[in-house]
Amino acid sequence: MKYILLAEDDLDFGNILKQYLEMSGFIISWAKDGKEALELFKKGSFNICVFDVMMPKMDGFTLAEKVIDIAPETPFIFLTARKMKEDKIKGLKLGADDYIVKPFEADELVLRLNNILRRTEKTSSNKTQLEETITIGLYTFNMLRCELVCGDYKKQLTQKEAELIRFLYQHKNQLLKREDILNAVWESDDFFSGRSMDVFISRLRKYFKLDPSISIESIRNIGLEFKVS
Repeated sequence: MKYILLAEDDLDFGNILKQYLEMSGFIISWAKDGKEALELFKKGSFNICVFDVMMPKMDGFTLAEKVIDIAPETPFIFLTARKMKEDKIKGLKLGADDYIVKPFEADELVLRLNNILRRTEKTSSNKTQLEETITIGLYTFNMLRCELVCGDYKKQLTQKEAELIRFLYQHKNQLLKREDILNAVWESDDFFSGRSMDVFISRLRKYFKLDPSISIESIRNIGLEFKVS
């Protein structure tokens, strides 16, 4: 059974969505605002989260940030009635696995949830095939714990950041096409995923700046190379 944390302040819509997801085989914990959702998340164990963006007490973006601090490996989807491009980009920057604009068909949500859960299970399987700790220059990278360490510096990574580092490390010192990275880590090479990847690459450059022998070099209109001397 898969456990979902649903945060939706629209009582009618939330009730319908909860019933439909339960009919589709999920176990749902439904919170009516962001603050209640955070409390439920702290007490429970969830396979995936579905957050409405506009909620009282705590909006979906703030809620997602707090969830990432607690359990960065937990995937999440945003629901919103707004079609603003800036909102979608912000959600992707946070590491959202998907972003669905209302109104939408419940079948579409179920399909996306199942796709994300399958990908998450695949990632978990890949983790077991990796050494728990990998040395990358002066850094140690723990895929299982989503941690990057260099001396006294320790960075808690999100699941997406850890997946991106894993993929880059597996293809270090090779020229990678943008679409290959996007399809492997984001499973999509559309405009918004591309913008999200650019943000994540900028973050990784900052994380690895303590070791000058490590660099992520961009080759215009082609892709990039994760160089480790």
